[in-house]
Amino acid sequence: MEVNDGDVLAVRVNGAQHLVGAALVVRGAASQLLLSDLMFRLVPAEGRVLPGFLGLLLNSIDARRQIRMSMRGSSGQFQLPQSAVKALRVPDVPLEEQRQVVAAHAAFERRITALERVLSKLAVAEQAIVAGAMAAAPSTVPLGSWLERIEAGKSPLAEDTPAGDAEWGVLKVSAVQAGWFKAAENKVIRDSGLINPQYEVRSGDLLMTRANTEALVGLACIAHTPPPRLMLSDKTLRLVPNEEVADPGFIELALLSPRVRSQVKARATGTSASMKNISQAAVHQLLVPNVPTEQQRDVVEAVRVSRKRAEATRRQIAKLRSVQQGVVEDLLAGRVRVPEVASAEAA
Repeated sequence: MEVNDGDVLAVRVNGAQHLVGAALVVRGAASQLLLSDLMFRLVPAEGRVLPGFLGLLLNSIDARRQIRMSMRGSSGQFQLPQSAVKALRVPDVPLEEQRQVVAAHAAFERRITALERVLSKLAVAEQAIVAGAMAAAPSTVPLGSWLERIEAGKSPLAEDTPAGDAEWGVLKVSAVQAGWFKAAENKVIRDSGLINPQYEVRSGDLLMTRANTEALVGLACIAHTPPPRLMLSDKTLRLVPNEEVADPGFIELALLSPRVRSQVKARATGTSASMKNISQAAVHQLLVPNVPTEQQRDVVEAVRVSRKRAEATRRQIAKLRSVQQGVVEDLLAGRVRVPEVASAEAA
């Protein structure tokens, strides 16, 4: 039951419905890798269907619809019976057209892979910029010497549903990610008496998680263009820098650096890895590299430019994925042929 290159695998059992039936063609299989009992290996009929084409068929919109209707589930586990896989209705496409569809899909994958390599290089370059500036610092200083104050949020009773445009919400701790702000994450406050505009998250705020899992406590980000009427929660801190001595963006980068992250983990308290807390006093005591303010701004600007390019690259990848999905669906449905796709791309 060893997994080999070219095998078509499909998920048989999973706790997430959208993953049941998900399929791929194995590339670069590790040696002595055994097939899990949670997976199917689908063996294509030789001369009838290509492995790559079978993988695309199973991930098509129509096949996914049939799979959702066929799966069974209880206790949070969803299953796809073998009989349901065999009963899937799929288009009967000649082998030559199958090859063309697989080739068109592969062409998109090559372009996307090239862009993903660009993203990886940008990430490495950003890390090198930050690490170089911090390594060159002659000494360290307590983070508290860079701050005017730390503000803690509140936790009014709120419902675990997104707030509407005219409603106040409370920031979820998961909104604060490592270097980016997930603005859609919030809970709605129904009782207007619990609303306090003093705790509203403002654009440019430097936020830090006060309580979270061991791996996520102490993460920091700047809230760029947060939604209005969003209150800071009691699991989140707002760090207010003295901008004469420290750039907020540099503090964010410092807090995410391995050296400071290790301090955060050492100072966080709690009996369980699933919930750790870091006190305001501990945040003040974190040692950060003593980089001059002007150099901090240079580093922040270099990172900003790198992240802007990375975001543009991510948008390119997302657009290609969307076009790829549409093209493959059209090819599978016979609405277009590969020569037409090639002509459209050339145009």
